[in-house]
Amino acid sequence: MKVGVVYPQNETHGDPRGVREIGLAVERLGYDSLLFYDHVVGAEHADREPPLWGPYTEEHSFHDPFVAFGYLAGITDRIELATGVMILPQRQTVLAAQQAADADLLSGGRVRLGVGTGWNWVEYDALGQDYATRGARLNEQIELMRRLWDEPLVTYRGRFHELERCCINPRPTRQIPIYAGGFSEAAYRRGGTMCDGFTFAGDVDEAITGLDRVRHHVRESGREVDGFPLELITTRARTAREVLETARRWQDAGGTGISVLTQKVGLPTIDAHVAYIAEVRSALDQAIDV
Repeated sequence: MKVGVVYPQNETHGDPRGVREIGLAVERLGYDSLLFYDHVVGAEHADREPPLWGPYTEEHSFHDPFVAFGYLAGITDRIELATGVMILPQRQTVLAAQQAADADLLSGGRVRLGVGTGWNWVEYDALGQDYATRGARLNEQIELMRRLWDEPLVTYRGRFHELERCCINPRPTRQIPIYAGGFSEAAYRRGGTMCDGFTFAGDVDEAITGLDRVRHHVRESGREVDGFPLELITTRARTAREVLETARRWQDAGGTGISVLTQKVGLPTIDAHVAYIAEVRSALDQAIDV
């Protein structure tokens, strides 16, 4: 089982020391990846119609993942740099494809792009994109980005994009892996039919139900279930023991990886976050096959 860490950017409050110290610790401790959440725009929730139901407000900080990846590419050598998830439909597709390509090239092929549709319609409005069509747009974006990463010239005509004999340059030296994320049947279908893996979050029982749905769609699309990456972010675990119990249950269910969340554990400093992931790594090394 692969084991990564979620960067706790809501609790490091934009302090650049956090990216450096936690990034280096994740590599030094033998973790496989460092995962970043993504939100471009914070929003006050009060007096919105429709209401905003998600967990983040104007008080929560988020680094841009691609910028962070460029920095981490220069100070780490091994760990995978992942998004989980990037709200891709609110971003310009060709620009995001070029940014991902650069980050992958600069890191030596270590980027993993987790994508989803998000929940914050205010963010979509601020970025000039249509919230109502985000799912269909994401499906088209995945197809187009893969072509941009592969082909020297792309002509494409879809519902949301029209390109005529153009390209990004330089292109990555590989197809950057794209994972889906989310909690809906549409997300499970996208992951199982279009993507290279799936990132779950939240309650383990719900994630296991979702795992079964993703596997169903993998089979329906004619692909092999064995080896299909299924990652769980340990959002409910608050201690090393709880992370270990979650990892065991996920592995028994057929999951292939976890990402350890240090937010909401009550860690007051960057050094405390580093100490916690060291404690968790030690517990995992002694108990399960990682």
